[in-house]
Amino acid sequence: MSASSKRTRNRTPQSPPTFAFAARWREELVCTAAGGSFVLELTMGELTAYLPTEDAWQARAPDWARPLWRVLHVELQAWCRQNKARLVLDSGASIFPAAA
Repeated sequence: MSASSKRTRNRTPQSPPTFAFAARWREELVCTAAGGSFVLELTMGELTAYLPTEDAWQARAPDWARPLWRVLHVELQAWCRQNKARLVLDSGASIFPAAA
């Protein structure tokens, strides 16, 4: 087997994102994944998303989302870069249930 075919065979496709993000007019960022949805604060003056620190997340996040903090953090960083927003990790950041 050639070296180039080995490289091709060992590649893995990039995984699809776990979370989808949607900004709402009330300075809210709706975060949706397979397990459900929740809302984080998203201020509009200088577009800024607030994510609880990992320890605070473990204490207050929906049960289904608790093991996903690192994935959420990485995906939210990418969303913020794409949308020219700041991301602030704050132990006091709020997590709200998403209205149906």
